[in-house]
Amino acid sequence: MLMMIMNMLIFIFIMFMLGNMIFVSKHKHLLIVLMSLEFIVLSIFFLLLLYLSMIYFNLYMLMVFLVFSVCEGALGLSILVSMIRTHGNDYFQSFNLI
Repeated sequence: MLMMIMNMLIFIFIMFMLGNMIFVSKHKHLLIVLMSLEFIVLSIFFLLLLYLSMIYFNLYMLMVFLVFSVCEGALGLSILVSMIRTHGNDYFQSFNLI
């Protein structure tokens, strides 16, 4: 049982690190950045699920976390749609902050 939990923790850590590496390295398109953020949120969700099930805690906190992550995803998609409508693409290079 302990070996299975350790394997799951290693898998979740690898997911988290891969999401962070994609977030840092792929900064050309907004869509890739948003998908890497969702991948990071998914790995954190798995970590919370594992932790809360290990301590036999109520899983209500997972529902709150999912609500916030869905709101974050909807906000990111609305920014993406707004950027595509105003600039025609999702390149960060064509987006001028000045």
